Amino acid sequence: MIKPWQLLTGLLLSAGIMGSTPAVQQRDYIMIVGSSTAFPIVSAVVERFVRKTGARSPVVEAMGTGGGFRFFCDGAGLETPDIAMASRKLNEEELKQCESNGIDDPVQVKIGYDGIVFVSTNDAETFDFSSRDLYLALAREIPDPSGRAELVSNPYSNWNEISESLPAMPIKILGPPLSSGTRDILVEKLMEQACADHTMLRDMRGKDSEAYNEHCYTFREDGAYINAGENDARIVRKLSHDPGAIGILGYNFLERNGDLLNAASIDSIAPEFEMIENSSYPLSRPLYLYIKREHYPLVNGLSEFLSEFTSDAAWGDEGYLVDKGLIPLSAEESSRWRERALPGI
Repeated sequence: MIKPWQLLTGLLLSAGIMGSTPAVQQRDYIMIVGSSTAFPIVSAVVERFVRKTGARSPVVEAMGTGGGFRFFCDGAGLETPDIAMASRKLNEEELKQCESNGIDDPVQVKIGYDGIVFVSTNDAETFDFSSRDLYLALAREIPDPSGRAELVSNPYSNWNEISESLPAMPIKILGPPLSSGTRDILVEKLMEQACADHTMLRDMRGKDSEAYNEHCYTFREDGAYINAGENDARIVRKLSHDPGAIGILGYNFLERNGDLLNAASIDSIAPEFEMIENSSYPLSRPLYLYIKREHYPLVNGLSEFLSEFTSDAAWGDEGYLVDKGLIPLSAEESSRWRERALPGI
């Protein structure tokens, strides 16, 4: 599929507005791709940046962290994105893709913290899950409940089959696809830990890592877990029509829809601002921007946009991004990451 920035860049190049010499090439808008969780946060900065500077509005597209990294790492040059918004770090394979395509050490900037929340509508049950409950609800295969040393297809169709403390309701979870950084964090913080606690799976990891990944990290495909796409706002809308379902969202979407949604506790810890900030909440996570060093001199307004993003008025303790659900960095972290975002400024 042709992306908006590809069409715009092609038109500019064909019209001769962009020069052919890399040193003098310029683009007058910023291209940003990636995390749907970070999208409303980045969009708020875009709106403020355009209003303050009169600059041409950056093109921002939410396609998931993994999808954003693929486009970001396609190469350096004005036909490629300048910034990737992400709910996890670049992994080793993605870094190799960047390096092989001429992207030298992209600038990583932590912008704040978020939490992954399990939500239902206000008129539905309120849940208090254990981490184990969620693993047993999500995994395609689980250790045999009868105690035999083998894996079986997930047999659970109702929540009370997993734990008597949970309601007698069908398991129906609306969550992110494989390309999502949210799903990567669920694998890392729920699936990984549960598998590490099981002797048979732990032994499998040491003997056959490929089989371990297949058995341990795969979500169920029997209808209990539904790939609801990258758009968290769409999940909120779907929940309003299906009050028995559970949705997996970023904390900022819970903040913006608090009149519609209830959040489940995990291990008796609620996803509250302070609990995410100090990492007490089990599914806390940092959010990032990645910027191509090569693009700072080539893209008009890029440094100014990052200056707005890393200002106290935006990401500070009382900045406007707090209202978008961003959990701010400490003063020391803010200073350190601001310096990284604005090299030489």
